[in-house]
Parts: sequence; structure tokens; C-alpha cells
Amino acid sequence: MASPFRDGILDGKVAFVAGGTSGINLGIATRFAELGARVAVLGRDPEKAARAAAGIGQGAIGLTADVRDYGAIRAAMEDVHGRLGPMDIVVSGAAGNFLAPVLGMSANAFRTVVDIDLNGTFNVFRGCHDLLNLPGASLIAITAGQAVNALQLQAHACAAKAGINQLVRVLALEWGPDVRVNGISPGPIEGTEGMARLAPDPQTRQKHFERIAMKRWGEIGEVAECAVFLCSDAARYVTGTIIDCDGGSQVGDATQRSLDKGLA
Repeated sequence: MASPFRDGILDGKVAFVAGGTSGINLGIATRFAELGARVAVLGRDPEKAARAAAGIGQGAIGLTADVRDYGAIRAAMEDVHGRLGPMDIVVSGAAGNFLAPVLGMSANAFRTVVDIDLNGTFNVFRGCHDLLNLPGASLIAITAGQAVNALQLQAHACAAKAGINQLVRVLALEWGPDVRVNGISPGPIEGTEGMARLAPDPQTRQKHFERIAMKRWGEIGEVAECAVFLCSDAARYVTGTIIDCDGGSQVGDATQRSLDKGLA
């Protein structure tokens, strides 16, 4: 995929990516490194973190911590600060999800997703502030369409992602002008565990395509390019916003809901 960004655009930048050992977040971390950033990725599995860092190359660091544990996240960030210097870019992308109706979901199950997605994002962002390279640092939260579009079997994810969107906006207000805080809301992305579970066969995939304006799933690299934009000088006047990198899937979902109700 051709990129609009020149090589070296992130030279000298330090990037910390929570949840960066797999999927979309690993793609973002890899792209940052390709463009010159010194990168640290964090996940819960030490072997997975080590593999991710080795795969990224460029001297990337693999760290282990649970985003639900503020002390552990803070310690990891202090480690990065000590080894690489103040952080210019922080991405919070750790997430958990599963399909379940409210009456089939325990309180603990609901709390687990909120703890990982929402509280985890708070922990990452709250823990990094005094370790940032100020002014000019960029924070990015990975959210989802469930933040604004209610979905059955997704009460936990809808609540958590809606909270992330509001946290992004509040932090943009409180920490501007020194720190820009934004979110990316990916749509269905090829090659992710989530889509492998949700659409395991060609028939289901085709149903997904029909509800997306661009009639295809996105690529991890396309989300990564969006992240590069948000932490580049091209977005120096962008803060407190959520960018939908979804091929128009939210528009298509809204249209389909109207058709189902006989309103369109």
C-alpha cells in the first residue's frame, strides 16, 4: 500500500503502544518504527511481547504489564522513559470483547471488558503525562463503532468504548495545548482475531461487505496510516476528535437498521 508519508517523518520520536503485541496495534507500532520512531510495545504475555519487538526490529522494546494495573503500567512507562527518553506518542489499544446478552453476562464479565478497555485507557494516559515530551506530544486511543452505535450482545463493549470517546474529549480539554488527544475508530479490519471470529465463512463475509460503503474490509496498514497522520505535524490542529477509519461501515450499519425498521 502506497503511503503519503515520507520516510523519516517520525525520526527521533519515542512511541509507546499499549496492546501493541498483536493485530491493529502491532501494525501501528511497526509503521511508527518504519518511519523512524523508537518504539516500545506492551502486552500481557512476555513471549508475545518479545516476538513482537523482534518482528518490528529497529531496536524496538517489548514490555509486559496488564493495563488494568496502574502501578505496572506506570513502571513500564518509567522504564521506557529511562531507556529511550520522554515519549512523543502514546497509543492505548488494549481491548477485550466477546458476544453475550446482558442476561447471559455476569457482573464480573461486564467489569472485565470495562476494566481493560476504559480503565486501561485511563491508566495508560494518566500514567504517561509527566513522562511526555512537552509540548507537542500526541496520544491516541483505539476505540470502536460500538461507542456510538448500540449493538445487541455488546453492552460491555458499547459502554466501555463510549467512555473512551468521552475520556479523549475531556483530556483534550484539560491537557491542551501541550498534548493532543484523539481516537481512531476502526471498522472491520482484515487479518484481525475479531473478524475471524465474527465472519468465519465466505457467506458471512459477504454480508459484512454489503453493509460497508466501500464494499470491503480495511487493512491494518490503513489504520496505521491514520495513526501516523494523527501524531504528525499534518494534524497539529487536530485534538479531541474520533476519526472513523471504517470504509463507511457505520454509515452502512445505520442505513441497514433503517431498512430493517422500514424507515428507508
